[in-house]
Amino acid sequence: MALNRRALLRTGMGLGTVAVVGVGSPAFADSGAVPALVRKARAAYAYGSTPVEHLRRTRRLLIDNDNLLGPRHAVAAVRDHIQVIQELRRDAKGADRRDLMELQTQYGEFLSWLYQDLGNPQAASYWLDRAMQWSHTVGDNDLTTYVMARKAQLAGDTVDLVDVVDLAEAAQRMARPRSRLGAVARTYEAYGHALRGDADKSERAIDDVRNALDGAAADSTPWGVWLNASYVEVHRAQGLEALGKHDQAADAFGAAIRLMPDGYHRDRGVYMARQAVALAGARAPEQAAALGMHALTVAEDTGSGRITNELARLDKALIPWQRESAVAEFRSAFDSILFHETETDA
Repeated sequence: MALNRRALLRTGMGLGTVAVVGVGSPAFADSGAVPALVRKARAAYAYGSTPVEHLRRTRRLLIDNDNLLGPRHAVAAVRDHIQVIQELRRDAKGADRRDLMELQTQYGEFLSWLYQDLGNPQAASYWLDRAMQWSHTVGDNDLTTYVMARKAQLAGDTVDLVDVVDLAEAAQRMARPRSRLGAVARTYEAYGHALRGDADKSERAIDDVRNALDGAAADSTPWGVWLNASYVEVHRAQGLEALGKHDQAADAFGAAIRLMPDGYHRDRGVYMARQAVALAGARAPEQAAALGMHALTVAEDTGSGRITNELARLDKALIPWQRESAVAEFRSAFDSILFHETETDA
């Protein structure tokens, strides 16, 4: 079964699609927790708070939980809270009704991210579409722009050569001039050009984002606060890898990882896995396998389908050196993780 799982992963299907039972469907699950969560939100008045404030705090806690424990632990709770918000909106009026709609949009975008990290692009796209629809009823242009930029990011992750640049350019047209969100969207555009094989346009876009970083840092919007030199370098590295410049990509990934702030454990695992793929492309199999082992530990710890999908690419790239001890060790460990996932999900 592990070998079957490996074959499915090689076709581009993430663990979120292949294995994660109970979280793969975009539709709401029938959860018995929702009525109790609605009561809990309404009870916030008894503590000098409001349901809106309670739900904002809950979202922040769920984001922290996702960062620490991975997406599987947060998906059901986020879906339940979208239903809670919809229930509360039935009786809400005025500013509360608008605030709840804004929160519903934010929870929807967050849910799309959880599915994206699980490796389930279909569900991620579904919830981004819902978030985009909801955002228009809120009237917050920054929020709508952010969701559009996220759609460009997802298109890049799924190597959608038709939409990736168009969505990124659309987000830039929606963004305020010289805003952080405009720079975020330009970053995704850079990767899209690389996927299309246009190195010059990709490099120009990355240079534009680098030049905009200082101004973007001063932007007051709460969206895209993670845009920094490390994030831009990661996308430059991804572009170099897409263009077949494996040596340069491996170096750029290494530089990006060194620039990362503390606390981004899972993202570090994603970038290590991508660096390992670049090293394999650069014909450095021992280094690639060693780095892959580190990323595999993070994948097992967090349940991130993004990491697992990158490691599936690495597993395939290392086939020419499969008899070397370091490579054999990685491929055996990867099989063990896939077998464990199968046993757990059965």
